Amino acid sequence: MNSSQLVELLKKRLPSEKFKWDFDRRADKVRLEHKVLRNGMDISLPEIIARYERKKDAAIDEIVYTIDETFKAMEREHNEGFEGDTVIYPVIRSTSFPEETSNGHRFVMKDHTVETRIYYALDLGTTYRLIDKSMLEKMGLTEIELMESALFRVRSLPTATKKDEVDGNFYYFVNNNDGYDASRILNNSFLKEMEAKVEGHMTVSVPHQDVLIIGDIRNDTGYDVLAQMTMHFFTTGTVPVTSLSFIYEDGNLEPIFIMAKNRVARRERKK
Repeated sequence: MNSSQLVELLKKRLPSEKFKWDFDRRADKVRLEHKVLRNGMDISLPEIIARYERKKDAAIDEIVYTIDETFKAMEREHNEGFEGDTVIYPVIRSTSFPEETSNGHRFVMKDHTVETRIYYALDLGTTYRLIDKSMLEKMGLTEIELMESALFRVRSLPTATKKDEVDGNFYYFVNNNDGYDASRILNNSFLKEMEAKVEGHMTVSVPHQDVLIIGDIRNDTGYDVLAQMTMHFFTTGTVPVTSLSFIYEDGNLEPIFIMAKNRVARRERKK
């Protein structure tokens, strides 16, 4: 499948009367704008094509669902505002993730590590919308209030884990598929609870937004397994974050490079 074929397929799957399509062949992306709201999104086509090669029609179903739910959320916001119980969660993104919307509004963000940054999301049930600074006044919140509310909410999320063992090393997976699995990395109580269980070196990984991996690394093989595991999740996740893992020590997260045959190098952590 090429980019032109993908655009035509998406046009067939989405209601054409709602949207204006602008296919930028040079940038290999398409701009999809709601005709009434005058708001929209940019869609990178190579990423979807790569996902299609792996998952076939399921990849198209996923992107159509995401686009449809996002515009439904925009319509609800336009018609109803932010009345009622506003639910906000933090979400983890790569530091290469855009810092502003396609309309030039800067997202509400906070530094996390040299590899990751915290964004904030308005939960809409089946999807969520990243919060930009133009939304704060409508929500009646300051940035500090929003961040505190999000941190409180993430602590209430379930943290049940599934355990796997490879060559004497243990790996614990949080995978609820609620859009906030990686966000559990901000739950300090949970990390300290896991630290008490770990007998080797504790690692924390967020290769994409829908998984958090805690490692109990007890021998050199454990690092190789961890590197392969995180790279696999990073390349197959819908929203990749980072293929690097973190050593967790004294409440701090320090990114590490796992090089050939178990050599580990550390990066300076974010102050």
